[in-house]
Amino acid sequence: MSQYPMTARGAQMLRDELNELKTKTRPRIIESIAEAREHGDLKENAEYHAAREQQSFCEGRIQDIEGKLSNAQIIDVTKMENTGKVIFGTTVTILNVDSDEETTYRIVGDDEADIKNNLISVNSPIARGLIGKELDDTVTIQTPSGTVEVEIIEVEYI
Repeated sequence: MSQYPMTARGAQMLRDELNELKTKTRPRIIESIAEAREHGDLKENAEYHAAREQQSFCEGRIQDIEGKLSNAQIIDVTKMENTGKVIFGTTVTILNVDSDEETTYRIVGDDEADIKNNLISVNSPIARGLIGKELDDTVTIQTPSGTVEVEIIEVEYI
């Protein structure tokens, strides 16, 4: 399996979720299944089937997180020298050449991406267009809404 890029913060978020699932969610579901079994006939027991479905989802998520963490390539840009080059984990401020609109994005792994908080996936069109470029470069990015020309005005390794 290939390496899965992740920021240190993203890895910690996954570890926290995994801990929550194993120590709180899983025992609660097991308790629900035991309680539902006591109600008798399992064929027509909606509570039992709902609890088993929750258990299946929980176990699947645990496996998913464990797989991602075992193949994680944790990249901490705060420990790197800022060369002005856009790489995974950097915070980039861009200026839309057409609209003069400034936007700041942090390039993160897929699990951390949250556009409302300006966290974009390394696999997004904007991130793919910016990675490898440097401070003061003008870049043409192909987005789902069309072509956008931006200038990189700040690159932070924070």
